[in-house]
Amino acid sequence: MWVADRHRLILDLLQTHQRLTTEHFAEALGVSRETVRRDLIELERSGHLARVHGGAVPPPGGGARPEPAYLERAGLHLPQKREIARLAAGLVQPGQACFLDAGSTTLALAEELASRPGLIVITNSLEAAMALARAPAHEVRLLGGRLETDVSATYGEQTVAEIGRLQVDWALVSPVGFDAANGATDYLWPEATVARAMLARARQRVVLADASKLGQASRIQICPAADVDVLVTDGQADAGLLASFAAAGVKRLLGPAQPAA
Repeated sequence: MWVADRHRLILDLLQTHQRLTTEHFAEALGVSRETVRRDLIELERSGHLARVHGGAVPPPGGGARPEPAYLERAGLHLPQKREIARLAAGLVQPGQACFLDAGSTTLALAEELASRPGLIVITNSLEAAMALARAPAHEVRLLGGRLETDVSATYGEQTVAEIGRLQVDWALVSPVGFDAANGATDYLWPEATVARAMLARARQRVVLADASKLGQASRIQICPAADVDVLVTDGQADAGLLASFAAAGVKRLLGPAQPAA
């Protein structure tokens, strides 16, 4: 990866999560921590961020940068997303109905669910709907609304209104960040609104978050931690963070070290 590309990704990640450790940057970029340290020094000198002990934060008074584009996010943490998808798919039983919001992790879940017995899946994601529609045993419903091209999904008042007329067994959403103090958060208001509406109309509320999202917070709250019935994460999740989520009221933690039943 070229230096300019690394710098752009570092700034995108930092704007989304507001504070990240050197280790998180190294994992996300697939480079050494020493390379990240050099990059952070250069970006601090140019005024793009401020280094703190063990990581970096946005510069004081720095302007807001948008969340990274979907195509960039989709290429990060692919093994972890597949691991989460496999675990989450085991929650949904044949004949049950579920909501999926739009994102790269929920797309991985849709691809995993496509090989399972017949389900009723309602989603605002065009990609997830298409992945599930290839399995004739499923009933797939695509929510209406305003079409956004970045994530290829529908948003807006119509989307939320359609969600409000339904009641499902599961809502499975993938936020930008999840921490004990702020719960599930997102960067964009339309995404947070759809995820919040889905969670409100489900008997079981599930958050999908790989280890890079844990302990991180973005701008808009989707729900507090205590409203989450199941947090599904991957094997790299920090044990201390998982303990803090349980203390904050998350009913169940599901990962490689936690049994599905």
